[in-house]
Amino acid sequence: MSEDGSQTFRAAPVKPPVGFDMLDQIDVRVGTIEAVEDVAGSKKLVRLCVNFGDHKRNILAGMKGERENPREIVGRQALFVVNLEPKRMAGEVSEGILFDIGYADGIVPALAVPEKQVPNGARVG
Repeated sequence: MSEDGSQTFRAAPVKPPVGFDMLDQIDVRVGTIEAVEDVAGSKKLVRLCVNFGDHKRNILAGMKGERENPREIVGRQALFVVNLEPKRMAGEVSEGILFDIGYADGIVPALAVPEKQVPNGARVG
């Protein structure tokens, strides 16, 4: 434990290198979260309605147990992978994935957000 009572964080080992061509295949875009709704029958999932400027998408995220109030992110911009194959979860389809920081490391996740307001649909890279 650190002096403030929190657990000491240990970073995971860096994954093996990938080529820039592989990274270029991933389409990461900025979107504004316009709504957060419960997914019926799921203890973890919420449905994010995300505005990407020229279109909107529903993206499912498992944040019910991670945040006291998942709706606190309404109106926030965040980063999303938008070119994944749609995935069916809890009877609904997710059209992308929210980038968050910390989940894979077992810490309370935080949104990956742009430094300042940018147009919805702006690409990373």
